[in-house]
Amino acid sequence: MRLRASEEVLLRAFRRLPPAAADELAALAQRLADLAPKAPIDWSDSWSESDLREFTADSLRHLDDEEQEHFSPSE
Repeated sequence: MRLRASEEVLLRAFRRLPPAAADELAALAQRLADLAPKAPIDWSDSWSESDLREFTADSLRHLDDEEQEHFSPSE
């Protein structure tokens, strides 16, 4: 059986995982496969412009908050 390029990428990534993480990922994949016949899964990974703006703004706020906590003088 010949693997598609996307399958080869997943297999290489899977093989680099520690055994416990590989077992967990295999279990997750099986649960998703069990759901597939019963429910459509939207695999879309595209974000709208609004999603990207919101994510960027929230990320910048989060970084600013962390910098304030990390670099603020101790009292």
